[in-house]
Amino acid sequence: MGVTLWVVAVLVMLSSAVFQRLTGPTHPLRGSFAASGQEHRYRLTRSGWSYEDERVSVPYPGEPVSGTLYYKRHKTDDPMTAVPLVVEESELAGYLPRQPAAGKLEYTIVLETADGRVRVPDREENVVIRFKDDVPLWVLLPHVFFMFFAVLLGIRAGLSAVLQPSGMVRYAWVALLLMTIGGMVLGPIVQKLAFGALWTGFPFGYDLTDNKTLLMWIAWVAACASFLVRRSTEGQRRTAVVLATAVMLVVYLIPHSMRGSELDYGELDRGIPASEAVGQGS
Repeated sequence: MGVTLWVVAVLVMLSSAVFQRLTGPTHPLRGSFAASGQEHRYRLTRSGWSYEDERVSVPYPGEPVSGTLYYKRHKTDDPMTAVPLVVEESELAGYLPRQPAAGKLEYTIVLETADGRVRVPDREENVVIRFKDDVPLWVLLPHVFFMFFAVLLGIRAGLSAVLQPSGMVRYAWVALLLMTIGGMVLGPIVQKLAFGALWTGFPFGYDLTDNKTLLMWIAWVAACASFLVRRSTEGQRRTAVVLATAVMLVVYLIPHSMRGSELDYGELDRGIPASEAVGQGS
């Protein structure tokens, strides 16, 4: 039974990690467009580095197709800037100018084909890309490590609470410890280094990444606190752990980076330093 529960915990943890990796507003936007009688698949970036211009490209269908990249600062009244695409390595490519950390641009591509104009992506909304500073691996890797194993131990604790109570308390405490280090200590440090803001969740803002981490941490604090209450029954302790596990899994169903740090260009234009003009996006 113990080995089976560990296998289930690992599978659920990996599934949640893959889901987080493949969802969210900074994950590349994928799709396809038709040109020259064929379907061409594209991958449009939605995350860039603050220290270099970001390359945007789509497959080059061949002559006589040409294209233009249109962009502007996100949530501003700026006019769209047009940049002709050039052929690079079998692709039509253009470059978005780098932005300060948490700065966002919105962009779209328009192709001129023999059959007419083709908008990429084929929708009314522009693609939004957010820029970030580099985060040293010595901070980023421990953050990821502690959070992944916090989820693993949390799931294992929840399975124990339902099917095999032995070990439940130990797993819950370790999950809380890992979550505290990875989410409540290293998480804000990573955000500060990447976007210039240490904490933009409650009570200072509504950053979903910060708030869902806080909610998950509080749920596990409550679960572990139940172990310290002498009057709590075994059933109450198991219920608290199951609820904490459920909260954690629901949190991981929320795409990463939703309503994350966002540079306010209005503040920036008024002379506020970029590091002080970071708020929360929508």
